[in-house]
Amino acid sequence: MPELPEVEAARRAVEEHCVGKKIRRAMVADDPKVVDGVAPGDFEASLTGKTILFALRKGKNLWFRLDSPPFPSFQFGMTGAIHIKGVQVTKYKRSVVSAEDEWPSKYSKVFLELDDGLELSFTDKRRFARVRLLQNPESSPPISELGPDAFLEPMKLNEFIESLSSKKVSIKALLLDQSYIAGIGNWIADEVLYQARIHPLQMAASLTRDKCEELLKCIKEVLEKAVEVGADSSRFPSDWVFHSRDKKPGEAFVDGKKIEFISAAGRTTAYVPELQKLDHAKSGDASSTVSRKSRSTTRAARKSVRVDPDEGEELVSEGEEGGELDSGERGPTRKKAQRAIKASKKAPTEKRTKSVGTTDDVGDQERKEVEKGAAKEETVVIVKGRRSRRKVQ
Repeated sequence: MPELPEVEAARRAVEEHCVGKKIRRAMVADDPKVVDGVAPGDFEASLTGKTILFALRKGKNLWFRLDSPPFPSFQFGMTGAIHIKGVQVTKYKRSVVSAEDEWPSKYSKVFLELDDGLELSFTDKRRFARVRLLQNPESSPPISELGPDAFLEPMKLNEFIESLSSKKVSIKALLLDQSYIAGIGNWIADEVLYQARIHPLQMAASLTRDKCEELLKCIKEVLEKAVEVGADSSRFPSDWVFHSRDKKPGEAFVDGKKIEFISAAGRTTAYVPELQKLDHAKSGDASSTVSRKSRSTTRAARKSVRVDPDEGEELVSEGEEGGELDSGERGPTRKKAQRAIKASKKAPTEKRTKSVGTTDDVGDQERKEVEKGAAKEETVVIVKGRRSRRKVQ
């Protein structure tokens, strides 16, 4: 999905081909889920006749500065993309428009025709993007809530070390927090942690100065390379874990070393156990283990860190609202969950008897009864994964 390099590639394409030109015609889709808070007709009237002066970006947000406000802004979500007719703009896996498709695409949310005949379209197939019309994008949410841009505003080493020292969450969760640093998404976080040889579940505050320095260097190098090649993944270095992210467990390797998949910060996460060692005493969640079922770490990360809406529209809300266990990602976590659901539907009715007041997990009512000293027998009936209780006569 689009992360900082993909959005920067789109920004540069707009800057090269559209800046300085007047918008002759605008068409905005009647899709209130994507087009946020403005009627299509009002949106179109606000753009028509305006000149595009600048294309600007922060994190994974792009906006056009026109010769007068308001200005259109684009939060790419999972599948948002800029297309310019006749111009090659970097495509990623979920970008659905090709030269052979209808134009403008049926997935177009904003279509612009410029005064020289050039046509631009912002598309979004899965409808997790957000298009807004803002008087001042830099001072308006979500852009105003972002941390420093990972590419344009890199932290100084001492500032980075100091900021990590108080973060008692997993380093993967912290990197995905757009209020901490803007622009890093799932694949970039996995890549920089692999290059820096840091386990994704390692507690951020536990990193040594050397590891902090290495991580900061890797963030800079990975982003610079991805931006340099226009986010064209076929030109990424061959020793990047990126190239094996979509392979099946057991078939994914980088430089001959096996890649494992776990859940970290609610995201399918690729890492190399041989090189990325976890200090369990200093993990993002002391109770978690390095396994494909690191749910406790996921819950701790969700509570402690505000995950980027593109990556966390893209957690629970981006499965619906872009939920970051996204349906296109591979890895064992989603498959195991699906198998568990199927198994629960087929599970036979089971009866068992227990004494209320044991250390077993009991409900609020039972707890009250225990406090009163009332111990009684009950039958727990499990039907399709749900429990009901009946007193034993």
